[in-house]
Amino acid sequence: MEALALERKAEQNRVLRERLMQLKKERNAIILAHYYQRDEIQEVADFRGDSFLLAQKAAQTDAEVIVFCGVHFMGESAKILAPNKTVIIPDERAGCPMADMVNVEGLRKLKAQHPGATVVTYINSSAEIKAETDICCTSANAVNVVNSVEGQDVIWVPDKNLGHYVQQNTDKNMIIWEGYCNTHDMLTVKDVEEMKAKYPEAQFVVHPECRPEVVALGDFVGSTTAILKYCRDSDYQEFIVGTEDGTGYQLRLDSPDKKFHFASKYLVCPNMKVNNLKKLVKCLETMQPQIYVPPQVAEKARLSLERMLQVK
Repeated sequence: MEALALERKAEQNRVLRERLMQLKKERNAIILAHYYQRDEIQEVADFRGDSFLLAQKAAQTDAEVIVFCGVHFMGESAKILAPNKTVIIPDERAGCPMADMVNVEGLRKLKAQHPGATVVTYINSSAEIKAETDICCTSANAVNVVNSVEGQDVIWVPDKNLGHYVQQNTDKNMIIWEGYCNTHDMLTVKDVEEMKAKYPEAQFVVHPECRPEVVALGDFVGSTTAILKYCRDSDYQEFIVGTEDGTGYQLRLDSPDKKFHFASKYLVCPNMKVNNLKKLVKCLETMQPQIYVPPQVAEKARLSLERMLQVK
């Protein structure tokens, strides 16, 4: 029975992929997929990347339609950087709990308390928050962005764990918002120690969105892209991975002979996994749901993203 079900699913996916290719051509569309997406989405993407790479790709593409397979704020970033393109996402319920942990009212209040501070916002945030921001950053360039700003005081939103990591690598005075990524924040020291005991030869690679005490155990700390590069280039053959399990697709693709063990079975972002192949095809058929960012918000938010893209 199971073999039959798998065969049927494979056939369904084959039909969906054919339809997808046809629609892409008709719509002049490009498919961007975040590394945390399901394998079936990453397989058909024109480009896979982290938030930063995909935001850049959105700004550069000649395609008329951008299908953003990620979460809502990523689609917004694409729309802000490519206002003349149509940006659609497979499922508008793909939100980000961390992005929801900061609100405009609270941020404005904090800005009033620290009038000279520069607001640096992690790209994992809504367009409204980006519009209240001086400069955005990603986990890949967070330290460089914070060190690039003038003045000593930095208001950092919304991820306290990444903020703590940046704080270790800058002389700036950081005022850190209390948000976090539900998925990365779940990983505990106990989880990592158990895995290290089980796989003593493995190196532990970890994302700075994890808790500081977990990050402290890392043999390598970096953004999703940095982790992928490190594992690909490393002479080590075995890794314990402290980031979302969707990265397994690219890790295995890059290094089929290496072994990867995720540090916890709970490293799964439910919002990223909302998208699937069927929804991807449907959104290109219906051209819905489309991402809309009000012009006055988009204009201000674009400045913070463009400043980020200028930081080397």
